[in-house]
Amino acid sequence: MRILLVEDNLSLAEGLTALLRQSGYAVDVVHDGASAEALAAAESFDLVILDLNLPQMDGLEVLRAMRARRNPAAVMILTARGAPEERVRGLDLGADDYLIKPFDIGEFEARIRSLLRRQAGLRNSTVSFGDLVLDQTARSFMLAGQPLDLPARERGLLELLIMRAGKVVTRDAIVQSLTSLEDDLSANAIEQYVSRLRKRLAPAGLTVRTARGIGYFLDRAAP
Repeated sequence: MRILLVEDNLSLAEGLTALLRQSGYAVDVVHDGASAEALAAAESFDLVILDLNLPQMDGLEVLRAMRARRNPAAVMILTARGAPEERVRGLDLGADDYLIKPFDIGEFEARIRSLLRRQAGLRNSTVSFGDLVLDQTARSFMLAGQPLDLPARERGLLELLIMRAGKVVTRDAIVQSLTSLEDDLSANAIEQYVSRLRKRLAPAGLTVRTARGIGYFLDRAAP
């Protein structure tokens, strides 16, 4: 999943970026409101983590501009402004969550997982397809009852496929979900990840099929 972090405290931004990337998210970071508004308009994100006290443009104005353009990204406000009227205003402008600084890292991560589940239209923390089970809380897979350990990119790709099981995931969607602006992901690299996933899934009778010229989808292997 792709996240935009908007935070003008450079040390906090650096720490949160490292935490999120370690969890397998693709993260872009900006430090002022004008850059956040421009990037949110130009790119697609699953989640925007938004400070309010920002240079150039207040976070609430960024949020207002996003919702005026019908930007569908989930928004978590992360701010020291904790007065009830501030929380009400932020939620009424279209924020999906409001977390006050200082905050507990575990709660921060749990709220992100909850928002991304909601964004994907999922009610439960586990998603299954055949003998493949994704535990979104732990960001881990089980295959035929056994842990399935995957490198970050392969895990991210398989998460994307299982959360959209039955639908083709386009190559563009894969690139947008798995990379930040600093990263690069070629068609050949995606094909390599898919090939490795096919080998891992084959013993459980599952595969990743190619929709030629479009993308990939999770399916049951032919008997």
